Amino acid sequence: MHYVYVLLSLADGKFYIGFTGDLKRRLAEHQAGKNVSTKCRLPLRLVYYEAHLSKADAMRRERYFKTSKGKGTLRQMLRDSLQTMPSI
Repeated sequence: MHYVYVLLSLADGKFYIGFTGDLKRRLAEHQAGKNVSTKCRLPLRLVYYEAHLSKADAMRRERYFKTSKGKGTLRQMLRDSLQTMPSI
C-alpha cells in the first residue's frame, strides 16, 4: 500500500502533505525531527491519511492536495476535526 498523509503543525497551524509506503515509519521520522521540512514545526498531529494500491495514484493525490484547490478541499473535508482541535 501507498499512503497520502496530512500532518498539522501545532506550532504554526499549517499542513504538511506527503506520501509514503510505510506510514508508521514515516510518522516516527517526522516526530523524531528527522525531516528537514517539519523538524522546526513540531509538534505534529496526523489529521488525515488515505491508502492507495498504486504509488502513482498516491503521488497524484499528494500533488492535488498541495494545490490551492486541494488545500481548500482538504480543509472542507476536515472542517469539524479542525474546529475541535486545541487553539494554536
